[in-house]
Amino acid sequence: MLKRDLIVLCLLHLLSGADRYGYELLRPLREAFPDTEESAVYALLRQLCREGYTAPYRGDTSGGPARKYYSLTAAGEQRRAALLDEWRRLCAALAALGVG
Repeated sequence: MLKRDLIVLCLLHLLSGADRYGYELLRPLREAFPDTEESAVYALLRQLCREGYTAPYRGDTSGGPARKYYSLTAAGEQRRAALLDEWRRLCAALAALGVG
């Protein structure tokens, strides 16, 4: 559960800077979490869309098929802020225990 929430936080954080397409999100996530399956990231993106945290749209074609882009919604920004607060509380709790 913790890893999943961290990946969701990372996805929302990446989208807070600019709209991105799936592979553009996948690359940095796989660098940070090398054992993460591509299918799991795309499943999380679909879930974030269903929950209203992101909004998908088709981008212009650039010599190939149209890419599916994702943008962060206002609800997604709120979810990102909540997850970030939760992460900071967890870090502080671990530091208080002398972990890390």
